[in-house]
Amino acid sequence: MSLNFQRTRDLLNSFQFNDLFIEELGWSKPSRQKTITLKIENNTYQYQKIAELSGVAIFEVTATDGNIPEAKARVAIHQEITKLINENLLIFITEERTRSLWYWVKREGSKSYVRDHLYVKGQPGDLFLSKLGSLVIDITELEHGEPTVVEIAYKLQRGFDVEPVTKKFYKEFQEQHQKFLLFVKGIDNEIDRRWYTSVILNRLMFVYFLQRKGFIDNKDLNYLQNKLEQSKQKAEDNFYGEFLKALFFESFAKPEIERDLSVQELVGKVKYLNGGLFLKHHIEEKYQISIVDEAFEQVLDLFARYSWNLDDTPEGKDDEINPDVLGYIFEKYINQKAFGAYYTRP
Repeated sequence: MSLNFQRTRDLLNSFQFNDLFIEELGWSKPSRQKTITLKIENNTYQYQKIAELSGVAIFEVTATDGNIPEAKARVAIHQEITKLINENLLIFITEERTRSLWYWVKREGSKSYVRDHLYVKGQPGDLFLSKLGSLVIDITELEHGEPTVVEIAYKLQRGFDVEPVTKKFYKEFQEQHQKFLLFVKGIDNEIDRRWYTSVILNRLMFVYFLQRKGFIDNKDLNYLQNKLEQSKQKAEDNFYGEFLKALFFESFAKPEIERDLSVQELVGKVKYLNGGLFLKHHIEEKYQISIVDEAFEQVLDLFARYSWNLDDTPEGKDDEINPDVLGYIFEKYINQKAFGAYYTRP
């Protein structure tokens, strides 16, 4: 079941979260929809279950003053609800239903980490669509009964476990760059190998932006991960040599009418990009390069820990990788005189 982007966007914008989860994401109607009142200190709150699956529940929470509660109150509310249902997602909503705060808590041993995400009516919602894409329940997942609570909890983690980004992401990206270098074989010149590592990682970041925007292969939000798994099932360490080269040079760099049928079957529905990023690099012309699958698994694992956003909105948050963050990375890795290449922010 693929996400119906327009319908999901409409329901998100109209704050019809009940219909969103049940009609579009494939969750079940709640067994009990009774509104429960909760008093914390001098304030009163109400919460209601709007969807559930396999012991995981989605709740809408409102306050009598009509506002989204402060952080301390949100923690207390979550603790009370968690006494009833351990795995949950809380959606705090203002009285006029124009602002919402989606609240999920990550647990690691005895520690917990709050992940909250603001959605405001009228916001384009591309970032939120990418989060919701992780929560879709495919009909095939129900063929042998309901998924386990662990499987559903993992879906919540994929959608909402994102971290503050720019410096932290850049630090991890630097570390990943060093690791990736060790997997690049066939380039004996150290400067060329470092340069080519930057070329590959920057291409992958760009493709990751496109997939999280829903621009690739019928809006496959996990396009690269899915293609990597398919490649591994066919043969080991073929992702770079067979799939990525076809994606870069025979797909993004060529109009669809000029592509070989076998390439189209391999990469799926991919738009032609009229730019230089996916033309063959002179390093690729010079060397016979190979890179094992493990290198790409590590890179995609890093990317998956962050939200990727192409919206420049006033409501933007620090847990998003937006074009400015991408520019920051490009400037660090592309703007090097020794490489003779420069990135400009626009």
